Amino acid sequence: MKKTIVATLTALALTLSLAACGDKAKEQAEAAKKAAEQAAVATKEAAAKAAEAAKSSATEAAAKTTEAAKDAGAAVTDAAKSATDATKDAAAKAVDATKDATGKAVDASKEAADKAVQAAKDAAKK
Repeated sequence: MKKTIVATLTALALTLSLAACGDKAKEQAEAAKKAAEQAAVATKEAAAKAAEAAKSSATEAAAKTTEAAKDAGAAVTDAAKSATDATKDAAAKAVDATKDATGKAVDASKEAADKAVQAAKDAAKK
């Protein structure tokens, strides 16, 4: 934008200063003015293209951010499912271990009771 203004003002100054020099200078001034106008148009188009590219990049970045957020959500869900499955497995193993320990304790209690009864019988015989 600043370049456009500077180019236009330069072309106008050149036009005014060369106007006093005659027809040839006037033609050159007109050519300079046209060149300045073309440069201004080119600058404007380049700025519009740059703005469009920035807008496109921002849109792509937003889409990628949304996709990353969805992926992160899916990963959290998967992790939660895995943690739930692991907890269920651990609970089942704890129940099995408790059953085994209880069975062994009952067997040991029966064996100890049998030995106590046998010892009492032996003691009673003597």
